Amino acid sequence: MGLYSTLTDFIGAYTGLSPAAFFTILAIMFVAYKVVCGMFVAATDYSAVQRENAYALRDPVQMGDVTEEELRSYDGSDSQKPLLMAIKGQIFDVSRSRMFYGPGGPYALFAGRDASRALALMSFDEKDLTGNIEGLGESELEVLLDWELKFKEKYVQVGQLVGEKKNEDEKTENKGNNIDNSSIES
Repeated sequence: MGLYSTLTDFIGAYTGLSPAAFFTILAIMFVAYKVVCGMFVAATDYSAVQRENAYALRDPVQMGDVTEEELRSYDGSDSQKPLLMAIKGQIFDVSRSRMFYGPGGPYALFAGRDASRALALMSFDEKDLTGNIEGLGESELEVLLDWELKFKEKYVQVGQLVGEKKNEDEKTENKGNNIDNSSIES
């Protein structure tokens, strides 16, 4: 009993608080310390986080002409590939916003697609995940234009959507035909 009374007298004399108030403040400080520490990544976890976000730290790579089928493989499922999204046929690298457009993110369904219609309608419906903007009203087209301007300001355009790519053989063949045609006309 002597130790308890000595401790309560000591707390009262040096802090000016009752023992109950002192231990309540001490408990609150401990909880606040744990909460603040939990907000930061431990040094051992930092390298794992850095590896997961490695692609977001790279410079965007120009993709050129990309078909819709090819674009789908850039949906964030492969961490070695950039995260791409298209608006009105313009492809943007959204890798640095992986927490939004990557797997598990709130806008993950837009990644790897031309999401023009869905953005214009502010829709998360699967049927609206298309680049087809036919039949949209003036206000919806304004919303889409606003999204397009935001993307141009924030992300790098790395390519454009095309219908079908020609084979390299067909391209070479067509070039040969053009040369032959010009020599015939001379």
